Amino acid sequence: MFIFELKRFVIVIIGAILNAISLNLFLIEANVYASGFTGVAQMTSSIFQDFMNIDISTGIILFLLNIPVAILGWMKVGRGFTVYSAISVAVTTFFLETIPLMNLAEDILLNAAFGGILAGVGVGITLKWGASTGGMDIIAMVLSRLKDRPIGIYFLILNSIIIFLAGWLYEPEKALYTLVTLYVTTRVIDAIHTRHEKLTAMIITSRGNQLTKAIHSNMVRGITSVPAKGAFTNEPREMLMMVITRYELYDLQQIVKEVDPNAFTNIVQTTGIFGFFRKDDEKL
Repeated sequence: MFIFELKRFVIVIIGAILNAISLNLFLIEANVYASGFTGVAQMTSSIFQDFMNIDISTGIILFLLNIPVAILGWMKVGRGFTVYSAISVAVTTFFLETIPLMNLAEDILLNAAFGGILAGVGVGITLKWGASTGGMDIIAMVLSRLKDRPIGIYFLILNSIIIFLAGWLYEPEKALYTLVTLYVTTRVIDAIHTRHEKLTAMIITSRGNQLTKAIHSNMVRGITSVPAKGAFTNEPREMLMMVITRYELYDLQQIVKEVDPNAFTNIVQTTGIFGFFRKDDEKL
């Protein structure tokens, strides 16, 4: 378990460094904006500097914005998840203040594309290891539990505001380049992990009872067991089907790997569910 947590910690650090590089070397100087709280911090810093002549860096604003969010996450989401989010924000802030601001490319489209790629890789690997970059992830999770609506709606609303302000306060093309960055970031995240709120896991295993007990001891999720048989070997198997949130994917992967390394797991997007789906704040 210690090795897993150490690896997760290292991945969070790497993801935060990639986010800082994407901002300081590609996006900030080009006035192209990232998604979520990072984009809000960028936009706020730009407004202070360009319209009020007040020099406040993106890193400092990002850190300040995440303080109340960290408190909310600690109370409503979970301590472990919030700690890793706080580490990600702190490291991102540190490197935003350390890495010099510059444009590696003169072409704004290259800045938008490569900034989006680096940001997508940073966020994607962080999510893949069961952590987050803080900010909007935590707020969206809390709101989604209260309203039981897809997390993507809240990301869409916040990013739409960022795009509108980019086009209104600066040039309309800035909004278009911001759209490019958001699209590239989303595609890279989807390639590495997933941003869908709910996922269906179908696990084909020969250790159904042990795996079911292990999952129930770590996660509060219902499991449907279906008898199965290998078509080639004719050996009996069991298919465990369950619906999880995207933040539980890493934990499920580790449980399956530990109990049955030979299990076959298929993860698919769940576009909607009907009936009872236990939320984290309803744990017994």
